[in-house]
Amino acid sequence: MASAAALPEAAAAAAVQPKKKSNFKYACTCALSASMATVVLGYDVGVMSGASLYIKEDLRLTDVQVEIMMGILSVYALLGSFAGARTSDWIGRRYTVIIAAAIFFAGSLLMGFAVNYVMFMFGRFVCGMGVGFAIMVAPVYTAEVAPASTRGLLTSFTEVFINVGILLGYVSNFAFARLPPHLNWRIMLGIGALPSALLALMVLGMPESPRWLVMKGRLADARVVLEKTSDTPEEAVERLDQIKAAAGIPHDLDGDVVAVPKRKGGNEKQVWKELIFSPTPVMRRILLAALGVHFFQQATGSDSVVLYSPRVFKSAGITGDNHLLGVTCAMGVTKTLFILLATFQIDRVGRRPLLLTSTAGMLVCLIGLGTGLTVVGQHPDEKITWAIGLCIASTLAYVSFFSMGLGPITSVYVSEVFPLRVRALGFALGVACNRVTSAAISMTFLSLSKAITIGGSFFLYAGLAALGWLFFYAFVPETRGQPLEDIGKLFGMKDAAVEDDDDTATKDKQVKAAVEMN
Repeated sequence: MASAAALPEAAAAAAVQPKKKSNFKYACTCALSASMATVVLGYDVGVMSGASLYIKEDLRLTDVQVEIMMGILSVYALLGSFAGARTSDWIGRRYTVIIAAAIFFAGSLLMGFAVNYVMFMFGRFVCGMGVGFAIMVAPVYTAEVAPASTRGLLTSFTEVFINVGILLGYVSNFAFARLPPHLNWRIMLGIGALPSALLALMVLGMPESPRWLVMKGRLADARVVLEKTSDTPEEAVERLDQIKAAAGIPHDLDGDVVAVPKRKGGNEKQVWKELIFSPTPVMRRILLAALGVHFFQQATGSDSVVLYSPRVFKSAGITGDNHLLGVTCAMGVTKTLFILLATFQIDRVGRRPLLLTSTAGMLVCLIGLGTGLTVVGQHPDEKITWAIGLCIASTLAYVSFFSMGLGPITSVYVSEVFPLRVRALGFALGVACNRVTSAAISMTFLSLSKAITIGGSFFLYAGLAALGWLFFYAFVPETRGQPLEDIGKLFGMKDAAVEDDDDTATKDKQVKAAVEMN
């Protein structure tokens, strides 16, 4: 009897509890659509590793011209990331992705039809601008759409698609390498316009970022998106309240469209001042962590391994274009598999443990690769099997460790740590640091290899990996499971509402003191 009486009570309690909705699929679809923008970067990096061999032959380029050709895209992407930051705050994250796709589409065709080095470099400039737009806006959009419980998983899709793009570039190299040298590289590069066209069509079905909508005062539109991407109606209301507080909108101010109050950091000049020219100690720590993660992602030599992999394998003693490109494809498959593995561990294990493990593994692999290449270089007339095997194993292990931590976590982490009012600019600064470092690494690799040997180059990267591990240990706190609006507290930042209350209290005291004096 007692158990029978308890049944209606249990049913009533279940009815009171909010029913959990399966909105993960919708949020995942949004993240996938936006993250496809980063395929263009991956494809360019992957395809240029093999296409550069034929471009150099067809256009009769020097090693210095090849270095500039390979690395200049990162410099152009720097410009594109700042332009993308302003555009995404102006017209929204969604339309910025479409602009990125259109720019890269034009750049791919320009490179594919280039008749000389100057025209080719102009195509690189256009592509670089598109890449800058894409790598800036995709992680920001995804982080702003995703709920806290799956934000790491969904934001890491950007790195997944970079690796998918790299793999597609490698496959394109292998597929078209047998064509005549004056034709094969043109098809390799020109076919990169196809993902851009597909991306532009997919993005049309995406909703706008709810945080951007709130920044523009469009609360009704933001509420609709949050209800579709949150697990419960209560979570959607809570997220909206947090975003309103971060944007400076009073809690009791509601409606379909509201006026966003002007507040500190609310205009472009104040954002630059708050982030760069006179940051608080907390903002300085956030900026240091973001720039540090971006810097060490590239300074540890990832672009040298990916862009110059055929040359690295050739130095290791592997000969023949088919063998070189075949081993390179195997490296691309390995990268893609491990990035997929890491994607499902970021929200379970956390950012910090994966980051430290990844960097430590990369350090060991760089030492192994440097050792193998040094031994092979000292015996150019001999085929030392163990050294060749060490080079291949170290390279595959290196890209595996990179893909399980430092690769995907960089965009995830940096898209999380900045407050809403400076997020687009903060992420753009991180991308700028990333692209400058990438350019410095990729545009000096051949010259550095000639100066200190190719093995010595990887020993240098190993030293930078050791410094990176120490930096991550000291300056990078864990952000797993935290709402975006609360992550600033990990660095010592006050809540936005508390700051506003403090400002109001200060003004009240000043007014009271003035009255008493009179």
